[in-house]
Amino acid sequence: MLTLILVSIPIAFLNEVNSLAVLTLVRGADSLALFEKPQRDTLAMLFLNLHGDGFDVAGIFWGLWLFPLGLLVYRSGFLPRFLGVLLLLGGFYFLVNSLASLVLPRYEAIVSRWTSPLQFGEVLFMFWLLIKGAKPLTVPASTAAAG
Repeated sequence: MLTLILVSIPIAFLNEVNSLAVLTLVRGADSLALFEKPQRDTLAMLFLNLHGDGFDVAGIFWGLWLFPLGLLVYRSGFLPRFLGVLLLLGGFYFLVNSLASLVLPRYEAIVSRWTSPLQFGEVLFMFWLLIKGAKPLTVPASTAAAG
């Protein structure tokens, strides 16, 4: 899990360079005087599209990260198993949406429409932890006295 997060963080940060490029193009820095306004707008749109693609690449790792988290929650015993299943489905959502956007952009809207209900598992997990918390495992008195 840690490896997947450590890979996605630099991707997300590096992706922000595209946002900075858009800001530079839109503000019209002196070094861009060679380009006409429509050319700068076209380049800005290119960098905005690259920014979206960069999030899709990071989204693959965000989805892969949810698979071990969902499995841990499912096996934990102190969190409800349905949360683990919802996290696994959320990982599937991120993975399928990101891959569809990158590989089959023509079908991105269709895939997103059908898989979007799967994304709520992660939010439900967060609210469960905030509101209800995890039930600590009870240790039998005989085991505690022996320790």
